[in-house]
Amino acid sequence: MRLTPEQVAIIHETVAEMLGQEARVYLFGSRVDDRCRGGDIDLYIELPVLAERRSRLQVQLQRRLWERLGPRRIDLLIRARDEALRPIHRDALEQGVRL
Repeated sequence: MRLTPEQVAIIHETVAEMLGQEARVYLFGSRVDDRCRGGDIDLYIELPVLAERRSRLQVQLQRRLWERLGPRRIDLLIRARDEALRPIHRDALEQGVRL
């Protein structure tokens, strides 16, 4: 996994602050493969329920992560646990690493 322990801690803290302690966070995509270089940070986040519009949560979380991690490309997938799994969600869960 190509995130530092500090980056993982920042992601955890930020998600917990904004979305609650019960949020599950997974890293997926190229950052999971240690042989790759570069790449954006792809995060799949699973919540008990969506308290706000998904797009609003994504914008707010992305802004906060940029403040704490520095400007970089961060892709966010946010899903409530009671929502149907789409193929992209399945891929993130199967290939991803829980942070």
